[in-house]
Amino acid sequence: MEAKVLSQIKKLGFGLMRLPKNADGSIDVEQTSKMVDMFLEAGCRYFDTAYVYDMGESEKAIKKALVDRYPRQDYFLATKLNAWMQCTDEESAKKQFYTSLERTGAGYFDFYLLHALQGENFTKYDEYNIWEFAKELKAQGLVKHYGFSFHAGPDLLDKLLTEHPDVDFIQLQVNYADMDNPDVQSRANMEVARKHNKPFVVMEPVKGGSLANPVPEAMEVFRDFDPDASAASWAIRFAASQEGVLTVLSGMSNIEQMEDNLSYMKDFEPLSPAEMYAVERVRKIIGASKAIPCTACRYCEEGCPMQIPIPEIFSAYNLYLRDGRSLDEVRTEYSLVTSGTGVASSCISCGQCESACPQQIGIIDLIAECADKLEV
Repeated sequence: MEAKVLSQIKKLGFGLMRLPKNADGSIDVEQTSKMVDMFLEAGCRYFDTAYVYDMGESEKAIKKALVDRYPRQDYFLATKLNAWMQCTDEESAKKQFYTSLERTGAGYFDFYLLHALQGENFTKYDEYNIWEFAKELKAQGLVKHYGFSFHAGPDLLDKLLTEHPDVDFIQLQVNYADMDNPDVQSRANMEVARKHNKPFVVMEPVKGGSLANPVPEAMEVFRDFDPDASAASWAIRFAASQEGVLTVLSGMSNIEQMEDNLSYMKDFEPLSPAEMYAVERVRKIIGASKAIPCTACRYCEEGCPMQIPIPEIFSAYNLYLRDGRSLDEVRTEYSLVTSGTGVASSCISCGQCESACPQQIGIIDLIAECADKLEV
């Protein structure tokens, strides 16, 4: 990747997966626009969305909040093509690019990714000839840099980068809790990226928000070191401190999160050795937690035939597993999140959710556990 481009990208990227919402569930474009203004005023320029985010509403919202309001050269826009969701063949997969172009009105994409490659789906990108398609788009100037986001282990990553050495960058899940998690393997995947000399964008630095609210014992470690720093700041600075990082995506959902992130990322300073030691202590504490490592990406919900709100159920159950809330309290929360939807016991064990889960969570067994504990 050109040095000029690298020099223009700060270590904080704006992830557009969890944008603020209005009461009716639609994206709050007014608040999003204010967040875009704050982000650009701080000198940050990298925005990341995807064809499947919010069923396409994320791409539409960034048109209104960013593309229609700023000169095209003032920002970098990334989006993604997903060959295993919302498409059935090569034609419908490739059509996603042109739909994304229309939704955003961006004219071209600075960064374009094959979305969420993992063991259950990566062959779809070969079957539908998407690698060659991305190269064609780049040759036409419709894509400036192409790569892929990845949710599997180092062996598959090494295979893909060996077979496709011309990718410009990749996107990896990196956070301090998952450095050696066998289901994520952040450390090993970063080593593969460096071996192939590929810069990488970091996703899920706060693990779907769970590291913004760690168990009390972990939070005490951070507060003893710096009582004013948010838990999210530790997670994002840790990710940004890794060698080879292009930028770290934070899926900000309100102005307060934007303000917090910019307070320490506008003029980013890598973690010191002492701070790294504090993070390592917290990592060990969190590793002993029984909390379900769901990041609320919602890929599991897309094809659930029973319309079960899996992330909300897991979030409720984590109040018991992680926060020590009583089962009676959690059952009340469970009743709220499943009102008008499928309940945990309605799961038919079809496996669609597990094949789509980037975290490779054993959803079927955990949903059964939730049904057993929370339904009375």
